[in-house]
Amino acid sequence: MEKFVFLRLTHILRERELLRDRRWVTIEEQLAIFLLTIGHNEDNRILQERFQHSGETISRYFNEVLRAIMELSNELIKPPSFSEAPAEILNNSKYFPWFKDCIGAIDGTHIKVIVPLSQQTPYFNRNGNILQNVMAVCSFDLKFTYIYAGWEGSANDSRILWETLSNRSMMFPHAPEVCASICFEFTLSMVANIYYYVVDAGYPNMPGFLAPYRGVRYHLHDCRRGSNGRFTAKELFNFGHSSLRNAFERSFRVLKSRFPTFRDPSSFPYNTQVQILIATCAIHNFIRTESKSDELFAYYANEENVIDVDTSPPDEPTFSGMYAHQQRRSEMNHVRDEIADAMYRFRYRN
Repeated sequence: MEKFVFLRLTHILRERELLRDRRWVTIEEQLAIFLLTIGHNEDNRILQERFQHSGETISRYFNEVLRAIMELSNELIKPPSFSEAPAEILNNSKYFPWFKDCIGAIDGTHIKVIVPLSQQTPYFNRNGNILQNVMAVCSFDLKFTYIYAGWEGSANDSRILWETLSNRSMMFPHAPEVCASICFEFTLSMVANIYYYVVDAGYPNMPGFLAPYRGVRYHLHDCRRGSNGRFTAKELFNFGHSSLRNAFERSFRVLKSRFPTFRDPSSFPYNTQVQILIATCAIHNFIRTESKSDELFAYYANEENVIDVDTSPPDEPTFSGMYAHQQRRSEMNHVRDEIADAMYRFRYRN
C-alpha cells in the first residue's frame, strides 16, 4: 500500500469515528499493526518488539481495526452498476457489442484455513487440503462487488450460489430482469433478462447467469494455440466468455499476492479468518479506487499475465433447486446462441 493510500484510509477511519486515537497508540499505529499482520504475516511476538507494546495490546488493536474495516466494507464492497455497461466492455471490440449486458463475473475459489482437528473433515477438498470455499462477484476493473465466505472446502459451487440466491438476508445483487431487444449487426431478437453475470460450467445457464458451452474448447490458452481451420460459433463464444471471466482470477491473484496470510494462514479463530478475508477484499477495493499506479493492479490488469490452464473437468451443476424453471433456463440458452451466432457472422462475414 502506498503511503498516501495509507494516510487516506486512516483519515476516513478517524473521520467516521470507526477508530479513535488512544493515549499511547494512534490510529496510524493501530492500522499499521493490522496491515503488518495480514500483509506480512508478522506474528504477535514480532509486533510486540517492533511497536513496544504488550501482546494483549497488539491483539486488542488488531481486532479493533478488523471491526472497523468490516464496518467500512459495506461501503467498499458494493454491487455493480446496472445502469450502464462496464467501460472495460464498451471500449473493447473483443467484447462489445456481444457482451454489452454483462455486469460481472462470478466464481468460487478456495482459501487455506486453519480449523480444529475435530472439525476438519468437511473442509478437505478433493486434493486433501483444508480450505474454505469463497464465492465472489468481481467487476472487470478487478474489484470485488460481493463476497460470500466461510463455506467448507468440500462444498459444491452451484450449491453455494443457490443458497445465496434463496436467502434474501444474503443481499445478493441480482441482475435486473427486463424485456428488451438485443441488436447486433447480424441478428435481432427479443429476449428477457438481458443483464447477466458470466459464470463457469460448474453453474447452470439460467436467467441472470451466462455459462459457457460444455464440451467445447474454452480456456484462453486453447485459443492462443491456434486452430487448423475456422473456429466454430460455440468456440468463439467460449473464448470471449473465458476472457471476461478471467477478471475473477486476476482479482484474486492481486488479493493473494498482496496478502500472504492466504498462502500461510495464521491460527485465528475460524470466524476471524472469514472476517479477515472480507476485510482484505475491502482494502483491495479501496486501493484500486485510490491508486492508479499500484504495481499489482497494473501487472494483473493485463490478462496475458494470467492464463487459466485448469484442465480438470468442471463440476456438474447438480443442486436441484436451480432447475425449477426449465423454460426460463431455455431463454438464457437462446441468449447464448444469439451471441455465439453474431460473433461467428461478424468474424467470418467475408
